Amino acid sequence: MNIVVCIKQVPDTSEIKINPETNTLMREGVKSIINPYDLHALEAAVAIREEIGARVTVLTMGPPQAEEALRDALSRGADAAVLLSDRAFAGADTWATSYTLAKAIEKLGADIIFCGKQAIDGDTAQVGPETAEFLKIPHISYVKKIEEIKNNKIKVHRMMDDGYDVVESSLPVLLTVVKDLNDPRYPSLKRMVTAKIADIVRMDKDAIGADEDSLGLRGSPTQVRNIFAPPVMTEKVMLEGSPEEQVESLIGKLREIKCL
Repeated sequence: MNIVVCIKQVPDTSEIKINPETNTLMREGVKSIINPYDLHALEAAVAIREEIGARVTVLTMGPPQAEEALRDALSRGADAAVLLSDRAFAGADTWATSYTLAKAIEKLGADIIFCGKQAIDGDTAQVGPETAEFLKIPHISYVKKIEEIKNNKIKVHRMMDDGYDVVESSLPVLLTVVKDLNDPRYPSLKRMVTAKIADIVRMDKDAIGADEDSLGLRGSPTQVRNIFAPPVMTEKVMLEGSPEEQVESLIGKLREIKCL
């Protein structure tokens, strides 16, 4: 069985800064980490390998420095790592990113593809399902438990607002996972040493056989025009009196600022 885990290197949320002139995220000089939801996806893949046997490959698209995230993933149990890096990939929105990942997965071959439910820098939750659509395979989102894998089928629990659904799918399939699924393991010292010298497979647009018009900014039907931090509100108003008087005062103030 071949399992591919799609990961993304993202800025540490505690250190995110926005360029005041361009209104874009400042990534230079900011610590990067593996997207936290992707760690749960990786743990799920490694657990399957340990239970029934599989080869786990981590895949990411990004600049050369994204190799750091791949080596981190290798230290956490992945068997192999692939970096998709090409100037043609720059500026990709979720659609172009999903197309690129799908073309690479077609080359690698996969029975199960794992993704985190979303990336913490974009929060769109679109790349996983879109990748499955490009691959023309089933996908199940918000997976909180993997019940069983047998007879070329997988049965999972999908998180819902009022509980969960039990869903069965044939393989190949793409799953996006939530943090309730597991507790990611820490890198082992032995694997950290091995990961530092491991070979990272690098693939460009030609290696994955992609249509250049479908890549990067050229292949992106959407573009981010603006990113900004919400203003910090420091003004406070203390309401006094009985609960009824406080409610009446609150309603009056909301009317003053035309919220009612």
